[in-house]
Amino acid sequence: MRNTTDILKETKAAQPVLASSKDKKNEALKAIAERLISEKDKILAANAEDVAAAREHLGDVMIDRLTLTGKRIEDMAKGVLDVAALPDPEGRVLARVERPNGIVIEKTSVPLGVVAIIYESRPNVTSDAAVLALKSGNAVVLRGGREAYRSNKAVVDAIHLGLEDAGLPKELVGFIEDTDHRSADEIMKAVGLVDILIPRGGAGLIRRCVENAIVPCIQTGTGICHIFVDETADQEKALNIIENAKTSRPSVCNAEEVLLVHENIAKEFLPKLKERLVDDRIAKDLQPVELRLDEKVAEIIPGTPAGPLDFDTEFLDYILAVGVVGNADEAIAHIALHSTGHSEAIITEDSGNAEKFTSQVDSAAVYVNVSTRFTDGGEFGLGCEMGISTQKMHARGPMGLEELNTYKYIIHGDGQIR
Repeated sequence: MRNTTDILKETKAAQPVLASSKDKKNEALKAIAERLISEKDKILAANAEDVAAAREHLGDVMIDRLTLTGKRIEDMAKGVLDVAALPDPEGRVLARVERPNGIVIEKTSVPLGVVAIIYESRPNVTSDAAVLALKSGNAVVLRGGREAYRSNKAVVDAIHLGLEDAGLPKELVGFIEDTDHRSADEIMKAVGLVDILIPRGGAGLIRRCVENAIVPCIQTGTGICHIFVDETADQEKALNIIENAKTSRPSVCNAEEVLLVHENIAKEFLPKLKERLVDDRIAKDLQPVELRLDEKVAEIIPGTPAGPLDFDTEFLDYILAVGVVGNADEAIAHIALHSTGHSEAIITEDSGNAEKFTSQVDSAAVYVNVSTRFTDGGEFGLGCEMGISTQKMHARGPMGLEELNTYKYIIHGDGQIR
């Protein structure tokens, strides 16, 4: 097993190559997309081994996060090509000022340098992170979880082949072979080798990185996402949105975890909710949603009484905490108290409440009559994303190419002195 620090050093040494190979970046991305397809059988075989091993300790929802299919690999390759088609942020002049003394100051977009990402379960993150980093002029260090090691390694092997096809060093994409906690600790403390660390996974991983990293760290991912159904909501529209937000893929961070319903429609709406998420799904032989109910909701429909932590939990499963609130102000206050700053939605036909909700809810993505499942780099037109930032400094929401650049000032003159 190769030493983590040695891999970090190799990646750091390779990164300047991109500055003199800007014309090769898209060529490399296209070669990577081709290699993902040509190496598909190897990737699927490796993933099958990971999935078989994981079935001993992971539930079906988390197995879905881990599983690759031919279609998912094709989607990964398409995501690579989508990123290749996007404008290159590197070298873009963000602002230009000419001073009275003739000095010209250009605020210019430049790569961060070496981006490290520590992530769990989802092998598609491997290709997403690599191609976003390369297109934006960064080298990247990938450290996945033990449960997806074989899958991640197979995807990285395909990426390395694509880089070599394009005449670029494979060291631009570093892959950490050690899945023990010590490798993550080394990355967190790799001052001078890592320019920014992005953790992508569960709350425990993100908290550990944020609390222990001494390299700059972006807080991402944890999504206690809320939907508030206002009294003026189109109830059929609301049911469709809630079902999508909760059940289309419950294991991801943009899935709904909490539903708030206006008290004036609760007696009418909540039985419809139970029918849609529980009874209809059982009739269709689909997994029903376990509804965890506050006291007011429990007076109207049957379900599981909500525990003290249920409105502060990212379930990542077919579980939904449901509460009743008196009005939009109470919904906003509840979200402020319990949200992780990821994605929240209001379902309403009242433009005043919609404006109040969008202006007062302080999350990275705030929706009006739309499912929270759209908080995604691909859906936002970014090709894919490095992660969903839930902080406010430098990057917020889906992190695409622009968020993987910083800027520097380039000043031109003709002998001016101060």
